[in-house]
Amino acid sequence: MAPLAGMPYPLGATPDDGGVNFALFSANATGVELCLFDAAGRESRRIPLTHRTQQVWHGYLPGIGAGQLYGYRVHGPYLPHLGHRFNPNKLLLDPYARQLVGDYVPSEAHYGYQLGHEELDLSFDIRDNAAFMPKCRVLDVRHLRQRPNNSPHHPMAKSIIYELHPKGFTQLHPGVPPAARGRFAALAAAEVISYLQRLGVTCVELMPVQAFVTEPFLAEKQLNNYWGYNSIGFFAPHPSYLQGDDVSEFRDMVDTLHSAGIEVILDVVYNHSAEGNRLGPTLSFRGIDNVSYYRLHPNIQRHYINDTGCGNTLNLSHPRVLQLVLDSLRYWVEVMGVDGFRFDLASCLGRESYGFDAGAGFFDALLQDPVLCQVKLIAEPWDIGPGGYQLGNFPLAFSEWNDRYRDTMRRFWRGDNGILPEFARRFHGSGDLFEHNGRTPAASINFITSHDGFSLRDLVSYDKRHNLANGEDNRDGHQENFSHNHGVEGPSDDGAIVALRQRQCRNLLTSLFLSQGVPMLLAGDEMGRSQRGNNNAYCQDNELNWCDWRHLDGELLDFTRRLIALRRAFPLLCHSRFIHEPRASDSAGLKWYNRQGEEMTKSLWSEVHSRSLSLVLQGDLCGDGRQQALLLMVNADDTELRFHPPRPTGLGAWRCLLHTQHGDDTQIHAAWDGDYLLLDRSLILFHTELSNPELSHPELTHPELSTPELSNPEPSQSQPGANHE
Repeated sequence: MAPLAGMPYPLGATPDDGGVNFALFSANATGVELCLFDAAGRESRRIPLTHRTQQVWHGYLPGIGAGQLYGYRVHGPYLPHLGHRFNPNKLLLDPYARQLVGDYVPSEAHYGYQLGHEELDLSFDIRDNAAFMPKCRVLDVRHLRQRPNNSPHHPMAKSIIYELHPKGFTQLHPGVPPAARGRFAALAAAEVISYLQRLGVTCVELMPVQAFVTEPFLAEKQLNNYWGYNSIGFFAPHPSYLQGDDVSEFRDMVDTLHSAGIEVILDVVYNHSAEGNRLGPTLSFRGIDNVSYYRLHPNIQRHYINDTGCGNTLNLSHPRVLQLVLDSLRYWVEVMGVDGFRFDLASCLGRESYGFDAGAGFFDALLQDPVLCQVKLIAEPWDIGPGGYQLGNFPLAFSEWNDRYRDTMRRFWRGDNGILPEFARRFHGSGDLFEHNGRTPAASINFITSHDGFSLRDLVSYDKRHNLANGEDNRDGHQENFSHNHGVEGPSDDGAIVALRQRQCRNLLTSLFLSQGVPMLLAGDEMGRSQRGNNNAYCQDNELNWCDWRHLDGELLDFTRRLIALRRAFPLLCHSRFIHEPRASDSAGLKWYNRQGEEMTKSLWSEVHSRSLSLVLQGDLCGDGRQQALLLMVNADDTELRFHPPRPTGLGAWRCLLHTQHGDDTQIHAAWDGDYLLLDRSLILFHTELSNPELSHPELTHPELSTPELSNPEPSQSQPGANHE
C-alpha cells in the first residue's frame, strides 16, 4: 500500500482513528524507507516515504494503528570525512519512538563500516542488523495525556531530594511481589511508598529511565550499563523497567507517588547518545543525519567533539535537535506526569560554537516554554570540555549540583586543616556562588554522596577505591574521594573504629540537613548501604548496587528520619533567601562564634588548625511569629573540646534537639545552661525561644523528633592540647 502524504508534524509515529502518520527529520538523506515488522519481529514491508517538507520525510499509512512495530532505513552518502554516515543496511530507531520492543543484541552488524577499516571511506558495511535491534512501537498516548496531574508541587526551597536507582532500590525488597521487583511498579508498591513517607523525603530523583543500551566494551566483558547514562530513546521508558509491555506503568507509578505527596524528577541524558565515538555502532541519529545531530570536529569531520567523555556530543545548536530535546521534556511532563529534570553534564547543553553561554539557545527555549518553565530544573554544572566547569553560572530558574559543598563537608569532617571558612560558606548556602541575579539558597543542591562515588558508609570506611570488579584494573572512578577509613581499610571488628565511623555518618548527614540549600540524600545511605569500596559501580547490576533490606542499620535510619523531621519542622532551615547577620528589619539572622562564645573575626577565621565552630540561627523559625533560635556546636577535631555557648538577647535556656555523639539519646540533659564538653568529631543542636522555654510547636511532638532525655557527661580527664585552647 502506498502511503498518503500525511503531515510533517508532529515528528514520530502518531496514530489516529484511521491510521498512523510517520514523520522523520533528515536534512541530508536522499531517501527514507519505513520498515514495518510483525509481532515476531520479522520485517514484513518497506515503504518509501516520498513526501518531504522542510527536511522532514513523512507519510500517512491508513489501516494500521497502535501496536505496530517499525523502524527506518535511511539512504544517503557514506562519506565520513565529510561527516556523512548513511547506510540503509542498518535498521534505525526513530528518535521520537514512544516505546522500544525487544532486546538490543551486540553484533558486528551494527557498525556502518567494516571493523578495522573505519579510516577508509570505502569501508561501507553491507550486513543487515535488523535481527539484533529492538523495534519501535506505535503508541496512542491520548488517554495518558488526559489524566489529571495530582502533583503535590512542593517549593524547591522546601524539597528533600532522594536519588535512587529504579532497580537497585527495589530488587531485593521483601515487600514487593517478585515479578514487580526492579520495575516501575515496585516504586508504587505500598511498602515502598510507606518507607519513603516515613523517611520524610518530598521528591525522588530517578536515575536514567529513558531507553539505554550497554556500551560494546562492557558487553565484551559480560558487564552491562547499570546506571543508564547511555541513552538511545529520549521518549521511551527503558524496557526492562516495565513489568509488562504497557508504558502506562510509568505514569501509574508517578500518580501513586504524587498521591503520597512525593514528586518525581528524572535524571536525563541529552548531552550524548549511545552511539559512541566514530568507531561506535549505527543505531539511530548517526544513520539518520550524522552532520545535523552531532557536533563534529570542524577540521576533521570524521571525528566527533567529545565534551562529554562518552564519545560524542549532541548538537543542540541545530534547531531540529533542540526541538527533539524540548519535545522529549514536554512529553515526560504532559504525558508521563513528572515534576522536573536533573540534566546530566548540563554544561554541554549550554554550549554554542564558541563555548558555554548562560544565554544559549537551549536555555532560552526551555525557559520561555509555557510547560517547561513551571517544572523543577537541576543542572549538573560541568562537562569535560574547555571551560566546562560552570558551577554558579546557570540561569536563574536552575538549581545546581554543588560538588564544592560535597568536597568541603567531606574534608571538614575528615579533619583537614584550613577548611573552617569554606565549611561556613557551604553551610550558609554557598552565597559566594549563588547570591547574585536574584538567586536563592535553593539554587544549591547540597549532597554528601551521589550515585557517582562512594556511598556514605564507604566514605568513612575506605581511603582508596576498590574497583577491580569493573574490569579496568582499578583505574576508573575518582582517585581523590576525600574519604577516611579511620584506621582500617574496609570492614572492621574494632569497636572504637565502628563507633567513630557511625558518628561520622551522623555528622555528615546532620551537616547536610541543617545547611541552607536543598539537601539530596543518596538512597541507601540512611540504611548503611555499602558498595564494598567501589566508587564507580556503573556496570555492577548485582547486589553490590542493590539495597539490602534484610540488613538495615536501624539506628542510622531512625537518626535520618529525625533529621528530616527536624528540617521540616523548622522552615528557617530552608529559607527562601540568604540569611545574614541579624538586623531589625529582618525576620532571621545568622551569626558565627568560636567555641568560647566569641563572635568570629577575620583573625579567628584564619586559624588554619581550628576545626570547631558554633553558630546561632535566630528568628521566626517555624513561621508562626515566635522568636526562636537554634544553636549548633561543631567539633571536627580529634579530641573533645569545651564549648561556652553564646546566648542571643532575651532568649531562654538551651534545650537539646539532637546530637551525634552516641547512637542513642540517653546521655545529655534536655535543659542545659553553661559550658559543654563536646566529644571529638561530633556536633550538637540546641533550641530556645523567647516566649516559652518548652518546645510547644506541634510538629515537634512527632515521636521521631521528640526532645531526648539527656544528661551532660562528666568532663574527660584528658586535657585538650594547647592549640585547642
